[in-house]
Parts: sequence; structure tokens; C-alpha cells
Amino acid sequence: MEHFRVSSTNLGESADIERIIQEYVPGKQVTLAHLLANPTEDLCHKVGVEHAEAIGILTLTPGETAIIAGDVATKFASVKIGFLDRFSGALVLTGSIGSVEEALSAILSTLESSLGYRVCQATRT
Repeated sequence: MEHFRVSSTNLGESADIERIIQEYVPGKQVTLAHLLANPTEDLCHKVGVEHAEAIGILTLTPGETAIIAGDVATKFASVKIGFLDRFSGALVLTGSIGSVEEALSAILSTLESSLGYRVCQATRT
């Protein structure tokens, strides 16, 4: 925080004004890791992925982490990448419930223990 003195042109008085500068500094984090078990065909169609037993959704910062997460997911579990965006950090996985669960677990574990990321808990509906 910076403090500075400003002179008022109308009254010839001076006043203290507090100026707050806020900056977004992206950290290394997983903000969403969610498993959708047994999604409807309609939902899969609207999301733009093939109908599958489960969909895994992740939001990662920085965005390029989606590439690492996709690599980990496909090496540790039998899942397909439905969508990956290295700019927004979005990753969508599809596969069996067990495979998507395994992929999410492997991603969270690898990013936290090997790369020092802050991770959220995986959730499920």
C-alpha cells in the first residue's frame, strides 16, 4: 500500500489518500478436480465429448499445466482426453468411472508431490 499527500485545489487543504494496488499473481494450483459419474448422453453431447461412463473436469493454473495433467492422466489410467486448453487451463477426460478416478488421483498426486502445486480435493457427482 502506498500513502501520499494530495493538495485540494478548491480549499487549499491537503488530505491523506490511501491508494491500494492489487495484482493477480497466478500460482501453481488445481482449483477444480471433479468426476461426473454416469453423465447423460445429452450432457456429453452438449459438452462436446463422446458418451462415456464418466467425465473428469479439471481447472489448472498456469494454463500450460493442462498439458502435463493430460500426459499424466493418459499414462496412469485408461482415459481419453475430451478437451484440453493450454490457455485457460481446462482439461476434460472421459472413460470408465474407475479410470477417471484413477487419472484424477494421479494428476493431483503428481502435481502436488513432484511439482509443488496446491491442489484441491477431487469431488464427485
